[in-house]
Amino acid sequence: MLRRFSGATVRRVIDRSDARVPEHAHDWPVLSIFVLGRYLNETELGQTLIAGPSAIFYQAGAAHRNAVGSVGFEQIEIEFDAAWLGRALMPAAPVSRWLGGHTGAEARKLARFYALEADERRLRAALRRFVQGANSQTERAAPTWVHAIHRRLCNDTTLGVSDLAREVGRHPSWFGTAYRNATGERPMETAARFRVEHAARALRETNHSCAYIAHEAGFCDQSHMNRTFRRMLGRAPSEVRHDRTAFREMASGP
Repeated sequence: MLRRFSGATVRRVIDRSDARVPEHAHDWPVLSIFVLGRYLNETELGQTLIAGPSAIFYQAGAAHRNAVGSVGFEQIEIEFDAAWLGRALMPAAPVSRWLGGHTGAEARKLARFYALEADERRLRAALRRFVQGANSQTERAAPTWVHAIHRRLCNDTTLGVSDLAREVGRHPSWFGTAYRNATGERPMETAARFRVEHAARALRETNHSCAYIAHEAGFCDQSHMNRTFRRMLGRAPSEVRHDRTAFREMASGP
């Protein structure tokens, strides 16, 4: 639990790798904001892989279930009374998804803000601004080449923008802009996130030393890992290691 207010609750929700979150619903509307990892989200809209800057809104009572990927999943979950936010701002659909793009980038900023800010007035204002902007956006599928770039970066986070641009036969400046517009983050931010995701899973689910984990995840050294964690999560690796006591208790996958 990060924050509790009169009309809202803010939680950091962490699922271990390969967990299964059975179908469930909430009594209040919920905004789920991506932080790290990936999972297959199943709602009345169908199945969608969530694996980058994004947000999902669920009306009260909207059923959903998740199958978590191999690096686990972390989200900021904001559950609120519609009156606390303002009923006029509420999305009309039972489930709304915003994946990547400008809204994904704004969701990423909102997750960081909610992880660090404690003032209810400022938190509510930030959420209102996000929902107002998101309501004007529609879900868009990323170009197929984006998925290819994700696979390449997942296998080799040392690749630079020029290397990746050659993969799709484009100029680096075009590639960098197009990638950011599609995903909500720069290519090197994706590479850093992949390193953090692998390190975070190891910190939470193994007893390996931080030095060993930093090397295995592709960081230059432990100090590099510390700086990257601070920049991306606002937390040190030692704090992330303590998350092993706060996993959401769900069934493990096969």
